Amino acid sequence: MADAHFSAAPAPTHAASAAPEPHPAANPGYGKRSAPDQLPRTGEDFAHLPVREAYIAGYIDRLPDGSDISVKTLAKHLPYGQAALRTALNNLHRAGHLRRGREHIQGSGSARWVTRSWFSRTARGDAWWTAYVRGDVPEEATSQAQEEAPEEPEPARGSTPTRSRALTLLAALGRTAPSLALSAAECARLAPEVEAWFARGATEATLTQALTAGLPTPVHSPAALLTRRLRDKLPPPPPEPRRSLRLLECGKCGAPGRPEALPGGFCTPCSSILPASPPAGMLTPEAVRARAAEIRRAVMAYTREGTRV
Repeated sequence: MADAHFSAAPAPTHAASAAPEPHPAANPGYGKRSAPDQLPRTGEDFAHLPVREAYIAGYIDRLPDGSDISVKTLAKHLPYGQAALRTALNNLHRAGHLRRGREHIQGSGSARWVTRSWFSRTARGDAWWTAYVRGDVPEEATSQAQEEAPEEPEPARGSTPTRSRALTLLAALGRTAPSLALSAAECARLAPEVEAWFARGATEATLTQALTAGLPTPVHSPAALLTRRLRDKLPPPPPEPRRSLRLLECGKCGAPGRPEALPGGFCTPCSSILPASPPAGMLTPEAVRARAAEIRRAVMAYTREGTRV
């Protein structure tokens, strides 16, 4: 029973002699997709899982996005059979590391929904997956990112503060077009107008061309001319990013449903027939075999002494 439900990885006898084949990628649009806002990788990411599940989760975590993580493909690269892998992936669903579903990119010009397998190194609860499917950023991820954001170092005493991109560009205009030389106060006043261009994707070359092309002769007020050009030629805002529509599927039968109807990644009928997750303290097959061998040796020694067992 221990081997059927919790088979540990056998010793790699022949794997060391031949180089392992690279893990294949799935068809375009399919395969593994990493969930956002994960914690940095450590050696304790999957310590809460049983040995088999931790081994498989660590392998999937190291695969690049787009890798084929179907049961058949994993069975060719891992020391487990398809039945054991299917059970382990179900357990990763329960633990919050894996979800399967479908995704459609709005505005892509296609009505096709593609299959996704989202993997998260950081275990997530049902509330997080529900927010992810809706396209919302969970509050805990936002606060955590703010806590982990490195503090900006304070400039050393006596050092010259670094100028922004906008100030650098405005100060350099006088070298490109001498009639556009500005004072420090004028550069500081026009800097927010330049920052608005950068916010809309403009580059230094684009800005310089827009501000210096076709200058009148003479330029009576460089600051007034640049203010007018910065406002009149401001490019349109970039298009909004295409939003993804996501739909989760039951990890066992593949039935689609709302996240609220798939607690743990499974629908209600499948949740009632799935076996319970193996406890983390369950004996490994090696421990069971060692104990059985110890009992057999004791029985053989007891028999050799001439005592009937």
